[in-house]
Amino acid sequence: MPSLPILTEQLKSRRDLSPEEVGEAAAALASAGIGEDVKAEFLAAFAAKGETAAEVASFARVFRSLAVNPGVEAWAGRAIDIVGTGGDRAGGFNISSIVTLVLASAGATVMKHGNRGITSACGSADIMAALGVDLEAPPAKIRAAIDQLGFAFFFAPAYHPAFRNIGPVRKALAARGQRSVFNILGPLVNPGRPAHILLGTYSEAWVPRLAGALDELGTAAGLAVHGILGPDRGIDEMTTATVNRIRGIGRLRDIATDWRAEDFGLRTSPFDELKGGDLATNLALTEALIGGGGPPGLADTIVLNSAVALWICGRTASVRDGLGQARELLSGGAVRRKIAATREFFAAR
Repeated sequence: MPSLPILTEQLKSRRDLSPEEVGEAAAALASAGIGEDVKAEFLAAFAAKGETAAEVASFARVFRSLAVNPGVEAWAGRAIDIVGTGGDRAGGFNISSIVTLVLASAGATVMKHGNRGITSACGSADIMAALGVDLEAPPAKIRAAIDQLGFAFFFAPAYHPAFRNIGPVRKALAARGQRSVFNILGPLVNPGRPAHILLGTYSEAWVPRLAGALDELGTAAGLAVHGILGPDRGIDEMTTATVNRIRGIGRLRDIATDWRAEDFGLRTSPFDELKGGDLATNLALTEALIGGGGPPGLADTIVLNSAVALWICGRTASVRDGLGQARELLSGGAVRRKIAATREFFAAR
């Protein structure tokens, strides 16, 4: 079995890793017996070479196999995850979290996978917990949530024990401005394995690679997206303020295009209308949005993402067909009722 330093030298010579070598590397990275400096050198060399879609898919397969199984196979075939890689440092609101509630209110099944804020002031886990979700709920409670609420939230640290020995090296790399494959792996290792996905990435260059990786992983249908803010600036969301680079996955794999707000009859908004902040700020924005207010561009962006997700799941014939429904659910009381139901569900013992 090649050691991690041998694989590191292979990467430095710009040679791709085979699936077997990825498995060996992943086992070494998850091991407590390998030094952080050795792991860091491997991950830096991997990033410098450029991870291929096949390599990313192989890494995802390994860490999926190591994840805690929540036992939600009965729902996975119709479920969707709305998720971003993070790392864009654009300061956007928690769009995907509110989209989750819109979709659940529409009768869709959502399996959201996320964490507390790492590169942002408020992560999806932070806002979900504040809206009543028990992040430490056992799998049986999670299954009941899907059945009764229409959505589940998988708190990443509770489902990925293999990441415990990778966290310190990730932090060390981040401190020196070095990204790694783990910056984009999270959305690919959802322990529920939903068949559909709307995935936003911080980097335009990652759109085709993530689409390719998810295709290799057998995703039934989805989109990988990136919102372009300017040269070398973007956001891991599809928004009404950006040109949105789109690449299809699964039965949508032939889609490779750009989408703009006006393509769907929506106003192009200034990016400032999409900005969030800390937890208190984002909760106040949530309250405004579900009451029919809030920044118009933010409301439109949530509506657009919700309509796209409904279309990906096959619940509407087109994105435009879902816009009106999504807007009514967001501001007409359904999402407010879903939040109340969520609080009641997780408060019950």
